[in-house]
Amino acid sequence: MISQYTIAFYNVENLFDAEHNDYTLDLDYTPQGELEWNEDRYQRKINNLSKVISKIGFAQNGLPPIFLGLAEVENSTCLEDLVKEEKLAAYNYDFVHYDSPDERGVDVAFLYQKEHFELTYSDTYTLYLSDKENNRDYTRDILLVAGQLFGEAVYIIVNHWPSRISSEKPSDEKRVAAAKKVKEIIAEIHKESKNPKIVILGDFNDTPKDRSIKNYLMTEDLFNPMLDLQLQKKGSTKHRGKWYLFDQIILSKNFLSSKNNKFLKAHIFDDFFLQEKSGKRKGAPKRTYLGKWHQGGFSDHFPVFASFQK
Repeated sequence: MISQYTIAFYNVENLFDAEHNDYTLDLDYTPQGELEWNEDRYQRKINNLSKVISKIGFAQNGLPPIFLGLAEVENSTCLEDLVKEEKLAAYNYDFVHYDSPDERGVDVAFLYQKEHFELTYSDTYTLYLSDKENNRDYTRDILLVAGQLFGEAVYIIVNHWPSRISSEKPSDEKRVAAAKKVKEIIAEIHKESKNPKIVILGDFNDTPKDRSIKNYLMTEDLFNPMLDLQLQKKGSTKHRGKWYLFDQIILSKNFLSSKNNKFLKAHIFDDFFLQEKSGKRKGAPKRTYLGKWHQGGFSDHFPVFASFQK
């Protein structure tokens, strides 16, 4: 009998299969590409990710996440291979995925245990952006999923906002635009549902204190439990020696007071096996590649998760 459970988000860092797609910039992730990506390396990546997902929240609740959002997934084939991997197969995960217009061909996705979450609806929202020359800047779509979580209606918005290029300022307005789009989605949800329970999760490429989230996304109806983790100087990814908490789970405040599906605590899943063991990157997430050198790791991000009382 489940009394507590976990939801999560994980940027899986370039989960590409080894096949070339003419419509995406994936040549590096082919056997002939610069990274010499092949079926063996792909299968190792799938196995590594399945190990991580199977352990998220398990120590707290004896179960991997009831659902989780993913970022940087090339296609549905990768997700099919992931959910049938031995470490996850027993939990009967299904997934939601749409191909987005992102130039690199990486999308967000949603995994869920069919025994505990009943999918009722899904859709994507395209973020229209332009570069300095006013050319279309193609980026990831935002995914909306609706379903019954232990019999209660819940809406989940999965994000992977535009990246920081060389510094924060050149792309700051793009993430503000993404925040505004999420608020539009939330407004649509409120039109069809009174006092809806909403989960906003993703890699925002901004921290809880940055203006895209603090000033443009957050409202009096939302709370961000990741802010406390940032105040503790914790992060989910490390760049040039500095930790950043880009990966977040933001919730509507009715998760705090409800009898069902009550929020308990937010976490960063940074177990030792996920970390670099030595050198100047000691403690950072162990990546699949450092530059063009294959490391056989997991991702350049740690997963984040939140615990709930059923």
